Amino acid sequence: MKKNLIYIIAAVVVIAVLALVILLNQSKTNLPTINSAEDLAAVIDKVYEGQTNLLGSLMTQTVDVADKDFVNMVTEWLNADKSRKLILVAGGGAPARVYQNAYKDVAGKTGVNAQSDAADWIGIMATRINAQLLKACFGDFCKSDVVYDPTKDIEFEGQILVAAGWKPGFSTDNDAVLLGEKFNAETIVNLSNIEKVYTDDPRKNPDAKPLDTISWADFRKMVGDEWVPGKNCPFDPIASKKAESLGMKVICAGGKNIPNIKAILNDEEYIGTTIA
Repeated sequence: MKKNLIYIIAAVVVIAVLALVILLNQSKTNLPTINSAEDLAAVIDKVYEGQTNLLGSLMTQTVDVADKDFVNMVTEWLNADKSRKLILVAGGGAPARVYQNAYKDVAGKTGVNAQSDAADWIGIMATRINAQLLKACFGDFCKSDVVYDPTKDIEFEGQILVAAGWKPGFSTDNDAVLLGEKFNAETIVNLSNIEKVYTDDPRKNPDAKPLDTISWADFRKMVGDEWVPGKNCPFDPIASKKAESLGMKVICAGGKNIPNIKAILNDEEYIGTTIA
């Protein structure tokens, strides 16, 4: 299979956190009951880009919710050329971190020794819920089952393949790299709540500068070599090491800028950071 036929989008899911928000706020909203993909599409119609909701009684972190524009853009892009394929790797996003932090907080207050594997499994389960929602949203475009183990033999039917978390010690960034290796994709588009990689955390360092490009060697100096469950960094250190060894390119970009994501897919000028 030639390279560049498949893009891999690793996202802190653009729409998938919607389900958790609906479930935890059901008594406070007028949203309809979801019994089918059509019902879900109707709900997405009611959600506006940039809306935030607090996660019920947890009240510890906001969740970003996007609208149907991402689904529409992707389906239009795929319909324009039936040879195009996308692999969507669902991250756990804010819900995963909320539950991981809740676990660590409870463990600390009860004297239980918090286990990193337990925190990792919590995050993995969040990615799997998100991935199932993505699969449902794309309907006939996504005919294969959600991938949980990127090392197994995988049938890629349709134009979209959806994947989720694998096992403790491996992030969904790492899953994306392994899938890229399996399907000969050379570009991973990593979508999150930041538009570019910075030289430092801009929330803590006002002198931090955004980067248009950075080498793998310099990027890996920034993120280190160790993966920690729930760690919030532009691209996982273990996945970075693997991607560098395979000669892959990773584009880090914002997940809410739908026209910009389309520009990336069309190999046009875009806002983001290219790691290569």
